[in-house]
Amino acid sequence: MGIIRFNRIPMELTDKVAVVTGGTKGIGFAIAESLLGEGSRVMICGRNKRDLKDASERLAVHGLLESELCDVRSEDQVRMLLDESSRRMGGLDILINNAGVGYFGKTVDEMSGEEFRQTLETNLFGVFYACRYAIPLMKERGGGYIINISSLAGQNAHPKMAAYNASKFALNGFTEALMQEVRHDNIKVSYICPGSVNTAFGGDVPNQEKMWQLQPADIARVVIDLLQMPERALPSKVEIRPSKPPRRF
Repeated sequence: MGIIRFNRIPMELTDKVAVVTGGTKGIGFAIAESLLGEGSRVMICGRNKRDLKDASERLAVHGLLESELCDVRSEDQVRMLLDESSRRMGGLDILINNAGVGYFGKTVDEMSGEEFRQTLETNLFGVFYACRYAIPLMKERGGGYIINISSLAGQNAHPKMAAYNASKFALNGFTEALMQEVRHDNIKVSYICPGSVNTAFGGDVPNQEKMWQLQPADIARVVIDLLQMPERALPSKVEIRPSKPPRRF
């Protein structure tokens, strides 16, 4: 018998409309930059007006960029963000849920209720809001792709990271359920679980001594690779970690 070949081409990223939450710094910025480099039209959001302005000026040279202030903890703000991106750019094809917070170094009895609440509302509820309002827009376009930025902390618990662990464990379960719900609507859903990334997230300080860590561009590369997978293929979960961390033995 001859080989049966199916014409399942990757997503063409030119002129696709993408929303990247938390796109002003670190991983989100690198993802937005990579999408613009592939010819996509990109909307970024952030909570800090100055950071949003600075990121927009740096990214605008790479392609068609829009930006909007948005606190993903607010369902109304997320809904308006998605509606505005669709109105300005003509629809929605790609959603990257990257916005996140982390409070590290505190035990459960040291952490405030507000810190725990903010972690869950940002890392989990914000993703839910964005997906809830993005899915109808993607269905109107005949499909799309949702990529949630999780963490290896979503499967490996650590002391003094309980809130962050809880948010990412929940995000992983949410994403896997969502993937099964919308796959037959031609909407792909994946989540990426990075290890240590050389950013300022969680109060960390990027420096040359930590160049063994992953770089934001490494995560952006994974995003582009996922988007360009053949239509028939869905890598629903990607783990990525530094190849040579400091020895512990």
